[in-house]
Amino acid sequence: MENVIELHDVSKSLKAFTIDHMDLQIKQGYVTGFIGANGAGKSTTMKLIMNLLQPDNGEVSVFGLDYANHEKEIKDRIGFVYDSNIFYESLNLKDISRIVAPAYKHWNQKQFKAYVNQFELPLNKPMKKFSKGMQMKASITIALSHDAELIVMDEPTAGLDPTSRRELLDIFQEVMTDGKRTILFSTHITSDLDRIADYIVLIDEGEILFDKPVYELQEQYAVVKGSTELLDADTEAYFIKIERSPNGFQALTKKVATVKEVFGKHVVIEEASLEEIMFYMKGADHPYD
Repeated sequence: MENVIELHDVSKSLKAFTIDHMDLQIKQGYVTGFIGANGAGKSTTMKLIMNLLQPDNGEVSVFGLDYANHEKEIKDRIGFVYDSNIFYESLNLKDISRIVAPAYKHWNQKQFKAYVNQFELPLNKPMKKFSKGMQMKASITIALSHDAELIVMDEPTAGLDPTSRRELLDIFQEVMTDGKRTILFSTHITSDLDRIADYIVLIDEGEILFDKPVYELQEQYAVVKGSTELLDADTEAYFIKIERSPNGFQALTKKVATVKEVFGKHVVIEEASLEEIMFYMKGADHPYD
């Protein structure tokens, strides 16, 4: 399976944040959700991938190419969707397309007009008068109109109402149907990935905690609920992190079979959501158990 993005031993030190010897592979033809709490390192990693930041050491390659020698070729094949308007606010979408089109080798004006019509975007309204959802649709329209093979999205649904979020997720699903594109979707809203993600990468404090297919997460992780009386030095080792309350405990485990065998019907075992996995893995006592 070919990797469209590869980070090898990448480190980057910023004023209040450090990425240290990161390795990351994003597989071609799939939707990869890049999750983590705010400040976990998602945006810094995305900027390294887009060459908006350069690593202090290590290598970043996209399509098997490096930015030092192939920046224009790489960026011609990438569509970038950011969490806020990246266009000149006083310009309208028609003017923006005229400016952007010459920059891309495979710009397709017919495709641009088709997406403008599909998303019901006004061509002559200044971008500053677009809603947040319309701005996201405009970014997606630009990305798809030059036949981007890789779509990199940094918190694209942040600040959107539920209806707009659902609409955008439907669009992302639609553009993946031909199997030719790859999407890297950075978000802290993990529910956005439940319907569309094939792989999940979890980052915390600049460290990749895991990179797994969604089906493996569903099979491997579970939330366990029960009485705190069941916990002792031995049984606590079965859990990645435990939350205690007056009503009992709730914990994340990867040792589902063992927990079933040890606790039997004395606990409730539920499939862990991405949000729960992200919550419990942050600062976990046994993150790789």
